[in-house]
Amino acid sequence: MTDDRKADWAQAVCALPRDSVVVVRARDAGRRRALAEELYGLARLLIAGDPLLAEDIGAAGLHLPELRMREAGHWRARHPDWIITSSAHSLRALMGTAHLDAVFLSPIFATTSHRGAKPLTPVRAATIAAQAEVPVYALGGVTVRNGVLLAPSFSGIAAITSLL
Repeated sequence: MTDDRKADWAQAVCALPRDSVVVVRARDAGRRRALAEELYGLARLLIAGDPLLAEDIGAAGLHLPELRMREAGHWRARHPDWIITSSAHSLRALMGTAHLDAVFLSPIFATTSHRGAKPLTPVRAATIAAQAEVPVYALGGVTVRNGVLLAPSFSGIAAITSLL
């Protein structure tokens, strides 16, 4: 996942394993578009919170924030070939995710990208992930070192800072 940091996102994306998916996130719409255009063709892109940009650039799909998760059915009907994901921060948020392809559960560990957010902890997050209807990816403070603490109930990991 990208964020609002000034970073060499293209270099980070090129270092990812083949078939990785990159969620393009930036609060500013102009920055989000520029970043999506810069990364297009380097990996499959999901555009965070901006379905019109995803349509416009031919992205692989859409990433929705937890508060907009219920929009997934609408976008799935319009774009059955899209990968559609969402963020989730609790077990309650994971209920009714049938129109999603995956969920990013966070924060698992303390993270610099969301200072002050209370981590779920690996044990609690694994319990939540095990009950999900869709694949769940661990996000938030995940590093090579602490990734070994994650349970097999996760389908994989997502990262921001540890990729830079």
